[in-house]
Amino acid sequence: MDKNKAINFVSENARPLDLAVYKYFFENGSNQTVVNELNKFQNTDGGFGNALEPDFFNPNSSPIATNDAIITLCRVNALDRNSDIVQGIIRYLKSHDSFDEDKKRWLFAIDSNKDYPHAIWWEKNGDGISKFNPSISLAVFLICYGSRTPFYEEIIQEGFDYLKNNEELSGDDLNCFLLAYELLTANDIKDIIDLKIFKDLLSKAIDNSVCKDITKYGVEYVPMPSVIFTGRYSEFITPEIKPLIAAEKEILGKLQMNDGGFDITWKWFTPYPEFEQARAWWRPRITIDKLLFNEIQV
Repeated sequence: MDKNKAINFVSENARPLDLAVYKYFFENGSNQTVVNELNKFQNTDGGFGNALEPDFFNPNSSPIATNDAIITLCRVNALDRNSDIVQGIIRYLKSHDSFDEDKKRWLFAIDSNKDYPHAIWWEKNGDGISKFNPSISLAVFLICYGSRTPFYEEIIQEGFDYLKNNEELSGDDLNCFLLAYELLTANDIKDIIDLKIFKDLLSKAIDNSVCKDITKYGVEYVPMPSVIFTGRYSEFITPEIKPLIAAEKEILGKLQMNDGGFDITWKWFTPYPEFEQARAWWRPRITIDKLLFNEIQV
């Protein structure tokens, strides 16, 4: 991997938010700059939209985009419970907008996504719920930064039980559970679920989800370690994971494009020409993740 070419690509192509994230990690940038840029995606109801998640352009607040904002704040150590941005998120989540009261889950896809350019998976099908993505991390966020209520604790306990019976998760689902673990641990909340068991279950889920056949790396679309490890969750890097990380690092140069950036591996499967704009937004974001992944010492 040519690190300098990757840095130049990010510098020249990233949205201001992603550029602020890059500078936080690699140039001693301020996390307040990240917060200021992220705030531009926040709506008056406290939720996030406005193509923060580049695969749907819906300006309206959604649980998924709001979860994306929480991930960004967590990554740059900017989850200040007294800040306006966090208080806005709490207000949005407590409003139960895009929340199924019977099933006690936030929606994965909301109905208004169909009115704006989007990838096919962001169209609401059925009840719009996708297991515990993003309900587990949103419920934990409210417990940690809002207020302790049995209602949200029950969602967390149900998610914990789900994980006990489903140790193989997709990357996005797994990242929601990892975020939940990170928030509970950082806030020293140990009396809702057993965090040691939670960590063990997550370790098994990571082991089950990451492709172990390194001959497929860079050849087939398989889940590689960088799906999980982008400067986070180092406590889950086991002796079994280390050689997989090393193998992916070896082929990063093969995956890197001539312009220095990395590409996405998916299409929208919808007719919107805005897909190319989304791809242009995604590529610097993915390149930052590859730079962070490349820093891992194994």
